[in-house]
Formats: sequence, structure tokens, C-alpha cells
Amino acid sequence: MSDDTTIQSVLSEDRVFDPPADFAQRSGGAWIESIEQYCELHAQSIADPEAFWGAVAEELHWFKHWEKVVEWQCPDARWFTGGKINACHNCVDRHVDNGFGDQPAIIWEGEPVGDEGPEIRTLTYADMQREVSRFANALKAQGVGRGDVVTLYMGMVPELAIAVLACARIGAPHSVIFGGFSAQSIVDRVEDASSKVVITCDGAWRRGSVVPLKANVDEALTITDVVEQVIVVKRCENDVTMQEGRDHWWHDVTASVEDECPCEEMDSEDMLFLLYTSGSTGKPKGIVHTTGGYLVHTFLTSRYTFNLRHHQDHVYWCTADVGWITGHSYIIYGIMQNGIPSLMYEGAPNHPGPDRFWDICQRHSVTHFYTAPTAIRAFMKWGEEHPRRHDLSKLQVLGTVGEPINPEAWMWYHRVIGHERCPIVDTWWQTETGGHMITPMPAATPTVPGSCTLPFLGIDTAVVDETGEEQPADTGGMLVVRKPWPSMLRGIHGDRQRFIDTYFSAVDGMYFAGDSARRDASGNFWIMGRMDDVINVSGHRLGTMEVESALVSHDAVVEAAVVGMPHEIKGTGIAAFCTLSGDWKPDDALIDTLRAHVAAEIGAIAKPDMIRFTDALPKTRSGKIMRRLLRDVAAGREAAGDMTTLEDFSVLAKLRSDED
Repeated sequence: MSDDTTIQSVLSEDRVFDPPADFAQRSGGAWIESIEQYCELHAQSIADPEAFWGAVAEELHWFKHWEKVVEWQCPDARWFTGGKINACHNCVDRHVDNGFGDQPAIIWEGEPVGDEGPEIRTLTYADMQREVSRFANALKAQGVGRGDVVTLYMGMVPELAIAVLACARIGAPHSVIFGGFSAQSIVDRVEDASSKVVITCDGAWRRGSVVPLKANVDEALTITDVVEQVIVVKRCENDVTMQEGRDHWWHDVTASVEDECPCEEMDSEDMLFLLYTSGSTGKPKGIVHTTGGYLVHTFLTSRYTFNLRHHQDHVYWCTADVGWITGHSYIIYGIMQNGIPSLMYEGAPNHPGPDRFWDICQRHSVTHFYTAPTAIRAFMKWGEEHPRRHDLSKLQVLGTVGEPINPEAWMWYHRVIGHERCPIVDTWWQTETGGHMITPMPAATPTVPGSCTLPFLGIDTAVVDETGEEQPADTGGMLVVRKPWPSMLRGIHGDRQRFIDTYFSAVDGMYFAGDSARRDASGNFWIMGRMDDVINVSGHRLGTMEVESALVSHDAVVEAAVVGMPHEIKGTGIAAFCTLSGDWKPDDALIDTLRAHVAAEIGAIAKPDMIRFTDALPKTRSGKIMRRLLRDVAAGREAAGDMTTLEDFSVLAKLRSDED
């Protein structure tokens, strides 16, 4: 941190919610039953990580036992060295071998709603074993072998999960690209990964329209010659061009192969997958995750964070796309290792109506619901009447993921969706961490709206300055992890120096997450935003998250994004972009009201210098607000940098036109 004054947070949150007294009874038991038990377990896991993580790993299937739990020479970690394991075996075959083959593994619902309702498919673990083995053999027939990276560019269909697990089964790392990305994004990723095989669909349904996935792949392959084979799932039956010798239909390549395929015995440190993240500058980063540690971490975090218990009629639904790390860890790998039915939904949350999610929850008796704060704020804007029309009484645990949640959005989620009886697990983690790092335990942790609360077991997080010194309570600093954890990234594909510079150069010997944070007097963590989103106003450092939370705490504001802007006197001023609820009109009086409200919540130093009202904010396809584009708008600059992840370009165009 610099030597300038660091403003202490005065955006206080006094509301604390203890876990419901009857939670364990309603959930069939609890893995961690009290805050005292959590504290004891956490202390033990930090003091002796080898014993802690070694005991967890014993619950999985290993072809060969490991020789050492962890080896750490910063920035390089090796977990369960010498161990042999297979991800697909632990997600699928282990359950079949244990007599649970007839239990549902994937419950899938398509977006279109016909006269007889939506299309629904349920695949048991035995079904998955058969279909995964069949597709694994099809990949082998196309020349895919151990160590070959296979690219997946698909919609949210069961074949996506099948393809992921088939790659893992034969030891071919997968690289999943979100189906909303452009042709150029495909080119960048297949070239970086030297991927010769792409799996896609003819199209995908989204808000009643077909996303032309195969056409996007065709366009990409006019730019690069790396790809040799394309396998296409027939989903939407839209017209596509099939190039002879290169393109193959999924149903054709799987028609004549065996439905048995042995699992490769993979070294614990063999690469399981690549997942690319987009930076504000430079080419996408190919985050490398390996097999053993990732499986152990996602297995335990899924179990404890959501209190998942086999044979308790749990139905778990994460609304993310498998194209993001959330879908990897908490739709497929972590959830399936625990033997819990994982629901996949193909389409949008508001098609054909704004109650689609709640209709799904009711019809499938969803017990665990995991979504993003940006979705929750959209639900708030659409109105309470939509969830009120549906029976959500089966819900036990609610979760949030992707970005910090504003306290008022947390309260709406708690009150309207959880009916004040479901604990909320606000999870902080990243693509790079592989799994949850800071999160409540639903039966143990007192929760505070807007805080992700306490570190997961075995995770040593801290708020420090640039020297690595831990900061006092309610003082902002850099969020770091001081000890290795099993699912940590092992590198950036093909760029070791970027790996070191990005994650291990800010604080000696520690992983730097890129986020600013603070801990309150109770030890709870508060994410204040990305470090590059911290605004230095007249020598005071303000986290954008705090100003956004203050704005959203006013009844008029549903969603807010705050960025820095050039200011003649202060150096940097505060620009706020706000989306209003339907009962409020955007006028100068409301601007004055909101500025005064922020001053009352935080202090006069935090009053926005500019407030702009907008019907929507520029977001990535995963729902994160693209604040760097708003910084360009606030500064009057042309938008620059990678915009391939922008969901709706018209939002940015509208902000530009309003400026003129």
C-alpha cells in the first residue's frame, strides 16, 4: 500500500444472522455444527495441513497412494505427489461401484417450453458411465490421446458434462470456452492450447433464439489451421455447414463404439484442464489446474460449504455455465464426487418469463441454489411477485458467487427467496483458486450481509500491506493467501513469468488475489473490490464496493457500479452508474438525494462527483460488471481493451449516446 491515508470503513453492517436452529434437523444433519467446531477444525487444518488434507484425500479413490501430501517451493506446489488418480472415476465409476448407479447424476432442463412443458433429461450415474465411456472411445477414434488438449465450445446440454468427463477419463485436458464468446476468442484459445479437436453444438437456445455455435467455430477455423477435427452435437437442428473429413456429428461418432472404456491412471499433478480468463490487457491467461489436489479441494468444499449429504433427497442447482470455473467445480467435479444430483439449465433466467428460475426450483424440488449477485439484483428489479408465485419451501441453502454481494441484495435474497430460514453462503474464490477460499459454513457461521465471513478449512487468508504485515481490523489492504492449498493454479499455460508476476510478485512468498479487502472486529472478511478499482480521492483510498453498497442501500437503486474519473482538484473523483427500481424517476433531485445518502453512510469524502442513471450496466456474459469500460465512459475516452466477453454492446453504445 502507498503512504497516503487509508480511510477506515465506516460503512457498517450491524445485522448478524445466526444459523437457523433447526437447520441440521431439516437437512438430515450438518458436517460442521457450531462456530466453535469450525474454529477448532480451522486451527488444526492450518497447524497441520498434511494431516488435514491427507484425511480428506483418503475418502477418494486412488489407484496408487501418494507418497507426500504437499511440497511447496513458492510459487510451485505439488499435492499428493506420487499418487495415481482419475477425476472421472471419482465422479462416476466410484458411485456405480458402490451400488449407487441408479441414482440421478445430472438433471437437465432445456430452455424452450412446448405444449407439454420443457424438455427434461435425467441421467443416472450408470447412464453417465456408459455415455462418458462411449464418447471417450469416440475421442480415441479421432486420435485424441493422453495429454492432448480438447476444446469444448458448447451450450448447457448434458453432452457438455459428458464431454468434460470423457476427456478426464482418457487423460486429455479439456479447455472449455463459454458458448457466448466470439470466433476470435476461439482462435486465441485453441492456438494457445495447440488444440486439434473442438467439440461444439449446431446451436444453443438463449431467450428463445438460437446461438449459432457451429457457425462461430466455422468462422474461427477460417482464421486458424490448428484444429483438425470438429465434433458437433445436434441440439437446435438449425442449418449448419459440415465440412467433409473435418466435421462429424456426435451421434455418428458414438454409434459404433464400445460403451466401456477404462480410466487412465493419472499422476496427481497431471493437468486436468485449462481455463482461460480474460484480462483488461494482453491475451487471455490459460489457467492450469491439475488432478489430485483439485479433486480433493472441490470434493470437500462442495460437501461443507453447501452441507451436501448423500441420500438426503438433495437436488443441487448452480445456475452458472460450465464455461466458467464455477461450472467446472460446482456443477460437475465437486458435486458429482459427492454423489448429489446436479441440475443443469440451458437458457436464460427470464425466458419465457421472469419466474423461470423459481418455476424450475419448484418443479425439481431444488434444495441448494447457487447463483450470482448480478442475477439476484435482476430478480429484485423484476419484482417479488414472481418468486412469490412458486413453492420454494424445499430450499435449504442459498449461495452467491462471482462478485461481492451488496447488503441489500443479500437481505432480499434472504427474505424473499429463503423466507428467512435458509443460510446464505457468500463464497469468495477465483478461477485461479479452483475452489472456495472464504465462505460461511451453513450450520455454524453467523452471517453478515455483504461479508463472505471466514476462511474455509485449510485456507490461510489475510489482509496485508506490501511488506506482508497483517493489517488491523477495519483497515483496507491486499487480500493474500499465505500457505498453499490443494486446488491452487499450477501456472499460466506457456507463460511462467506472467504467472509469477501476476500472482506472486506483490507480496513475498504469498499468493496475491488482486482484490482489496478488510477484516472487521469479528474477523469477517469484506471484499472491497479489485485493487485496480480502489479509488484514491484526495489521498484517501476508497473501495468501490463500499460506495456501491451505500448506493444500493437506498430504495431507489437496484444496482450500482462505481469507478474513478479524472478530477481537476481531487486528482480522482467518483463516478457512479445506477440502475433504478421502477418507482423512481431519474432527475437532479434524486442525484442530490443519493449523494447525501452516500455521505451519510460512509462520509463526505465518498460522495460521488458524478451520478449517471442507466437501464443496464455493461457486463460480461458471466454477469460481472465491466468497470474498466465505465472508467472509459466517465473519462470521456473511447473504450479500449478486450471486449469479447461483453454480453450486450448496445448497453455501452447507449451510455455513449447519453453522454453526447
